[in-house]
Amino acid sequence: MTNTIADIEEADVILVTGSNTTENHPVISSFVKRAITRRGAKLLLVDPRRIKLAEFSDKWLRPNLGTDVAWLNGLMHVIIKEDLFDKTFVETRTEGFEALKATVEKFTPEHVSEITGIPAKDIVEAARLYAGAKAASILYCMGITQHTTGTDNVKSLANLAMLCGNLGIRGGGVNPLRGQNNVQGACDMGGLPNVFSGYQPVNDPGAISTMEKAWGVKGLSDKPGLAVTEMVPKAHAGELKAMYIIGENPLVSDPDLNHAEDSFAHLDFLVVQDIFMTETAKTADVVLPSCCFAEKDGTFSNTERRVQRVRKAVEPPGGVWEDWRITAEIASRMGVDMRADSSESVFAEIASVTPSYRGITWDRIDRDGLHWPCPAPDHPGTPILHAEAFPIGKGKFFAIEYIPPAESTDEEYPLYMTTGRLLYHYHTGSMTRKVDGLNERSPESFVEISKADAEKYALKDGERVKVASRRGEIEVVLRVSDKAVDGTVFIPFHFAEAAANRLTNAALDPVSKIPEFKVCAVRISKAA
Repeated sequence: MTNTIADIEEADVILVTGSNTTENHPVISSFVKRAITRRGAKLLLVDPRRIKLAEFSDKWLRPNLGTDVAWLNGLMHVIIKEDLFDKTFVETRTEGFEALKATVEKFTPEHVSEITGIPAKDIVEAARLYAGAKAASILYCMGITQHTTGTDNVKSLANLAMLCGNLGIRGGGVNPLRGQNNVQGACDMGGLPNVFSGYQPVNDPGAISTMEKAWGVKGLSDKPGLAVTEMVPKAHAGELKAMYIIGENPLVSDPDLNHAEDSFAHLDFLVVQDIFMTETAKTADVVLPSCCFAEKDGTFSNTERRVQRVRKAVEPPGGVWEDWRITAEIASRMGVDMRADSSESVFAEIASVTPSYRGITWDRIDRDGLHWPCPAPDHPGTPILHAEAFPIGKGKFFAIEYIPPAESTDEEYPLYMTTGRLLYHYHTGSMTRKVDGLNERSPESFVEISKADAEKYALKDGERVKVASRRGEIEVVLRVSDKAVDGTVFIPFHFAEAAANRLTNAALDPVSKIPEFKVCAVRISKAA
């Protein structure tokens, strides 16, 4: 996030897209609702489903799946044509405006309506609403990123924010709501194949030198590794022989699960480190039991870049270790002494080799967290990014063309399917599905369908149906719902016994390597 969570309440207009905020981020959704009900902020919601936030919206656009670049270009077309953009910001803080202007020229409201299904007048009204705000905040989640054009979608949101001068100000920003509680911290720590901690490129000679000195080694590789979505096909091909998985359950969360299961079966050796015996752990050669968040000290770096302390609250079960201790012990037995003896010592090393964390110490975050970048011990942290300038100097507009989703419907698979989460469960259900009260609220998987589509295919609410794609088939309960849009169905992905990811497409965004979880062609038929 370029801004803070609290800053959402400072916005005059809030654009929420690709985020079912009340179910996926219920605490953050309360900031959105307070901004609307107490301060009179306007909500511009863009989502194909009638999610809860639609009740609070001043304008709700309901696009066809996978058409985000088109409607964003349409908004920018109107803003430029009607001279509503922030000329001072564009001239002094950005570059590439003319190329953007030329690209969005053809995205007239009428043309965008043909692609997205959004009425042309709604495109115009939404553009005026966003551009007319003194400060407008953009909130998005995996409904934007989990596409083959996810990177283009995010760049387009950044284009829109820069066009209207909504970066570096209170109440503005481009604010991704991260999908898990410490995914921001995992990325910050170099949990990506092409960077060290703090997003230092692995081919940067300065970063390599720093790491080699800190770790007492020579000859660190400058070649990026593999994204997880690249590892699975390489395992299938026999090119990847072993995997070590920590705190992840890919045999529920990966796309095209039938292929993923087959790929994992090709591995010579699989190690899983987790707090429960997940579906993936059940297939492992070795399972290493680790502490949960409440059983250890450490830090979380949350979606607003705030680094916070976590305290041990309860003792772990016997024989269960902290993740860092397990990893350090494996390294020691392989001949490398990591010299870690506590969470605090690990964090001290993190700060010493990570420029954006260098000013953060265990004592400074004893009570309140700090937002990175915090480059020095006397630095107050950075709640709002890009206030004076962008790290690269001027912000770059990207002229982006619309590219359709990787998969389309046909006579055999006439419906689009999208996936997501429910309020009562979390990710693959490793924890939440062990809670009786939550299982009472949401006991099993279902497919959500519109009334018109249910009638069209002679399906009844509550009956069991088969949902099939070009990759697999599952059996679930049918729910007729006014949340659904005609032509599109929704299935939550928490339920291993009827895993939505048996159906999803493994086609990847060429840059981020994220699969297209949000667009998949399916058919529905009555279960035998």
